Amino acid sequence: MQHYQIAVVVGSLRKDSLNHQLAQAIIRLAPSNFSFKLLQIGDLPLYNQDDDAHQAESVIRLKQDIAASQGLLFVTPEYNRSIPGVLKNAIDHASRPYGHNAWAGKPTGVLGVSVGAIGTALAQQHLRNILAYLDAPTMDQPEAFIQAKPGLLDAHGNIGADSLEFLQGWMDHFVAWVQKQSSTITTMASR
Repeated sequence: MQHYQIAVVVGSLRKDSLNHQLAQAIIRLAPSNFSFKLLQIGDLPLYNQDDDAHQAESVIRLKQDIAASQGLLFVTPEYNRSIPGVLKNAIDHASRPYGHNAWAGKPTGVLGVSVGAIGTALAQQHLRNILAYLDAPTMDQPEAFIQAKPGLLDAHGNIGADSLEFLQGWMDHFVAWVQKQSSTITTMASR
């Protein structure tokens, strides 16, 4: 059975982040041949094109972690109807310098949680637009605009009973997406 390493990018630095909790919970729904690595983005300097020739160690580490993965999982909050600045900063760093885009070709899933009624719908749409430009094939369906309500997570940090069927379905689709895209990439590379 093939093993898949997934790089997880959480767009929040807050210690008690709902999105970090969701990321931890949803990865428990994946099959045993999938492993996940939460990427560190809080120590990245602000992106400055002048630094492209001499990227910081934290940027090099980020790009190496992405390169070592067979897929990406973004779990993001919504700040002011878009993605958080820390997430955009990480995206910009890993896509530069021009021609050295670490995100390219990585099958991607996007979700997020918020206390608002529409969850993170607008942030996810903005992120999908960015990922399309960066050539990161992103799973279209099912979308997951999750509102933080009591019971979303249980006392042990697992997905709660009311959301389990939906989020298990989301994870099952994500797993199939990564496997399909990885197979396509392998087939194309062997030609």
